[in-house]
Amino acid sequence: MTKARVLLAEDDASLGFVIKDNLQEDGYEVVLCTDGDMALQQFQQKEFDICLLDVMMPNKDGFAVAKKIRQKTDWLPILFITAKSMEEDKIKGFSSGADDYITKPFSIKELMMRMEVFLRRSKKLQADNNKEYQLGKLRFSYGDLKLYINGEVSNLTQREADLLRFFCEHTNQILRREEVLLNVWGKDDYFLGRSMDVFIAKLRKHFKADPNIILETIHGVGFRLNAPVNVA
Repeated sequence: MTKARVLLAEDDASLGFVIKDNLQEDGYEVVLCTDGDMALQQFQQKEFDICLLDVMMPNKDGFAVAKKIRQKTDWLPILFITAKSMEEDKIKGFSSGADDYITKPFSIKELMMRMEVFLRRSKKLQADNNKEYQLGKLRFSYGDLKLYINGEVSNLTQREADLLRFFCEHTNQILRREEVLLNVWGKDDYFLGRSMDVFIAKLRKHFKADPNIILETIHGVGFRLNAPVNVA
């Protein structure tokens, strides 16, 4: 049985074949592309469960490919394969829609472990498709990635939805910063923390529609979502 269908975009032929061969031996179905345009063509023609994108590629780089993929789907996991370790590049990667990154050189075992984290999360998403939350005046449909506010609908990204669901399930509780990162992003990491702050700000904009909902920052500790909440 195939574990998952993988879109692999890597312009280094040797590395690409090594990754592909190892994943296939472990039960994955892999489509290998050597540039960004080819990766987007395959994405449009086939169904995938996860994407592995090299950052530096001909025609379109990984950032551009991720942005195009995110225009079509919010739930598909995207992991960047990068030789860069600069903070700005990692932040740019998360802003373009990546869920995680792995820096060269890396072990195939580490890559597979990270992939499995996001594949498990995708399966959980399918199981939770019908779950809804009533958060004050706001209704949140996790499976549809939608937030209903005073008759209007706001579309959420998968990451926003994952973060909001975690807060909804722990309303009025103090959550440590590292706890949120581990449960929503899969690990506690400085660069992921910077990305989380961006998503926290986005959620606060939505909450302005109901003054009874306050996403409080507890300095030196973490966060607390103060609001009445019910699971539908």
